[in-house]
Amino acid sequence: MCIRTKTAGGVTGRTIAARLLPGTDLMDGIAKVCDEHDIRYGTVICSIGSLQSVRFKALIKMDNKMGAGYGDDIVLDGPIEFINGQGVICETTDGKRIIHFHGVFADESGRVYGGHFVHGGNPILATMDLVIVEAKELKMLRIYDDETELVQFCPDK
Repeated sequence: MCIRTKTAGGVTGRTIAARLLPGTDLMDGIAKVCDEHDIRYGTVICSIGSLQSVRFKALIKMDNKMGAGYGDDIVLDGPIEFINGQGVICETTDGKRIIHFHGVFADESGRVYGGHFVHGGNPILATMDLVIVEAKELKMLRIYDDETELVQFCPDK
């Protein structure tokens, strides 16, 4: 077995607690909190709440180098119980912010889903409680990886 990693160490900066209000798109709301607090790199370590609807992607089999990738957007009408979500706040090599966010949620019958959230289509129903931890003294990038032929997380000093 081959064990390979790509790591970079840094320090924890500020902890930001936020509530996203009804009607706010989840992904746009996370980006706004980052803007308001000048968060360049970090992690969403906690998120719970409810959504009016959800728009996400699920991993599916594909005819590519990895044999898998994200399919078309999946949309579910609410109400949606948002059980938990986590993500990384990164940049591209040209300095554009990318929020890579995954969540677990349930529809009104209790069926549980999970996946990769996309911008737009995730309006808050009653609340979304967030905790974001800032990362300092390292870069958290998302760049194209030749080995996987996908955009991947790439921590760097």
